[in-house]
Amino acid sequence: MNGKRYLLDANAVIALLQGNETILQQLKNANWVGISVISQLEFSVFPNLTDTDKLYFDRFLQRVEIVGLTPENTALMNIIIGMRQKFRVKLPDAIIVGTAIERNATLVTADKQLCKLENTPAWDFSSSVDS
Repeated sequence: MNGKRYLLDANAVIALLQGNETILQQLKNANWVGISVISQLEFSVFPNLTDTDKLYFDRFLQRVEIVGLTPENTALMNIIIGMRQKFRVKLPDAIIVGTAIERNATLVTADKQLCKLENTPAWDFSSSVDS
């Protein structure tokens, strides 16, 4: 499949919902945007979420694909297992990175450690933001 495909982790979702122009511009012409169910859960349990935050997040979820975990998706399961064994990353990170790889998508993140993982198509949006 041709075209730009992006999987956002929780910190990218937060930045997007805060109006990060860099991410907004990058996603404008995307053919596919998704998040892992792990990122959905991570965002949902952030302390101090306001009703407005929850409303924006619900609207965001209606516009992207939420990629879940099922035992039937053996390709994703094998990628996650390989990530954990090879890089010793935390399981939630392995799931998110594995989901990006399995979906042939660029991971949008500010997590510099995830961007350094071998064979991980990742974009560190924080490096292109003026501080």
